Amino acid sequence: MSKSEVIHTDILIVGGGVAGLATAIHLADLMAAGNPQEAGAALPWKILVLEKGSSIGSHTLSGAVINPAILKELLPEVDPKDYPFESPVTKDDVYFLTPKHALRAPFTPPFMGNHGNSVVSLGKMTRWLAEIAEKKGVQIYSGFSVSEMLYENGHVVGARTIDTGVDKHGKPMDNFQAGDEIRAKITVLAEGPRGSLTRALCRKLKLDEKSNPQVYSTGVKELWDLPEGTFAAGRVMHTLGYPFEFNHFGGGFVYGLNGRQVVVGIAAGLDYVDPTFDSHAALQIYKTHPMIAKILAKGKLLRYGAKTIPEGGLYSLPQLYHDGVMIVGDSAGFLSMPSLKGVHLAIESGMMAAKTALEALQKNDFSSKQLSLYATLFEKSAAFNTLSKTRNFRAGFGYGMILGVFHFAMQILTGGRGITPSGRMKTHEDAACYKALADVQKPFCKKFAKELVFDKQLTFDKVTDVYFSGSKHDEEQPCHLRVLDFELCRNVCIPKFGGPCQYFCPAEVYEIVTDPKTGKKDLHLHPANCVHCKTCDIKDPFGNIEWAVPYGGDGPEYENL
Repeated sequence: MSKSEVIHTDILIVGGGVAGLATAIHLADLMAAGNPQEAGAALPWKILVLEKGSSIGSHTLSGAVINPAILKELLPEVDPKDYPFESPVTKDDVYFLTPKHALRAPFTPPFMGNHGNSVVSLGKMTRWLAEIAEKKGVQIYSGFSVSEMLYENGHVVGARTIDTGVDKHGKPMDNFQAGDEIRAKITVLAEGPRGSLTRALCRKLKLDEKSNPQVYSTGVKELWDLPEGTFAAGRVMHTLGYPFEFNHFGGGFVYGLNGRQVVVGIAAGLDYVDPTFDSHAALQIYKTHPMIAKILAKGKLLRYGAKTIPEGGLYSLPQLYHDGVMIVGDSAGFLSMPSLKGVHLAIESGMMAAKTALEALQKNDFSSKQLSLYATLFEKSAAFNTLSKTRNFRAGFGYGMILGVFHFAMQILTGGRGITPSGRMKTHEDAACYKALADVQKPFCKKFAKELVFDKQLTFDKVTDVYFSGSKHDEEQPCHLRVLDFELCRNVCIPKFGGPCQYFCPAEVYEIVTDPKTGKKDLHLHPANCVHCKTCDIKDPFGNIEWAVPYGGDGPEYENL
């Protein structure tokens, strides 16, 4: 049986997405600028990036339409012609959909314009960034899941990778490999939305006790191949309305990547009340709308994926630092509403964390007081200004669409303050928003029962789409989806809410089965289906599901998503 090893580094970055790689790249550049050396010489301090996906980009999923200006700040030496973009935005439309019709908006709503932006595959971009980071001296290792933080006297001193070779019951097998301790002067958490380490850190150190509860949407997305010329490269289409209920915050999108490939998807706010709402089903229904179906009519499904989107904004950010640790990107909640853009904010947060880390290394001081420079830089940044202008946007829509539009209009007039005396509106935990199933007049699953007969040409069941996500897991490992109390499911959740996990999961991890003899309903899990979106960790009405990292390298294999 192998023993745990202790590995030392100066900077540990958990997560190889855009935020983590931006942190690494900018820190490497700052180190090199302050220590002129021959090309190829080692950096004065070690930077280590650990990514749980099998490779960089395999767990990366986003819209994604980005502003290229932030890349010019991060990589001033790179010619913009060499950016791995699919296409500049060539056309930008917003439609309101009814079940049969599409009404084009005469203007683009505030903060939703994409002039000067580019369409990109974020997975492709992260792979490109990783290559640049490695050339600058950053060490990057994929396939490593980090399971817990390391503390000494209340200070973060690194993190520990997950034990492998453990059976379903938690017992070591012949191939057992103990997780390693990664000791670091500073640990940067760049796990993406609802990061396991970030949640545990905030809970332990109360970093979010003064923040609004974070609120989320689940984004569900497919990549399609179409005949040349069907949908123009760089065309960006956003939609409101069908198939969402009037007071359900959400919408759809179609982006033209190049002359052949498009991404089609929906983003559904998780503060909905109907326990039978199903984001995967909503995407399939969305594709049957005449306008969307016409686009996809002669196409072929290539890939599928899902992720959650942190939408709470400025007031939902936790304290961004503590002794020996900083939080960047989606892990902290750096996302701009209503444009649903987070890539530029992820990069900017990483660059600010890098500047903070360099000064801490130079002073050999990794205390909370020293790392508070991160918050100071943020408060003076373009990122703060961006988030401040729409700081109450998502909270306003918690009161319904009509009041939400009113609140948003007032926020535009007041620079984001709105009409509340304090200037700060409250959000509520998404899991607390359900109605009992008996109190829902038109449950989603019944309202769209006829539409949810999948033809496997335009529309697909969850299991088929999971196949197109490339997701796989070692089925011998302990289940990474921890149901804390199965009796609570059987005796309370299923009778009251109808087992909402079977609907909110976009990968059919959760199945409600009925005993043919007794008629009793129970919960069965299929964790191998999981696409790591973490909706279950957010939307379970009793907080009875905890998402934990599985073995490194497990999960989806997103290509060009």
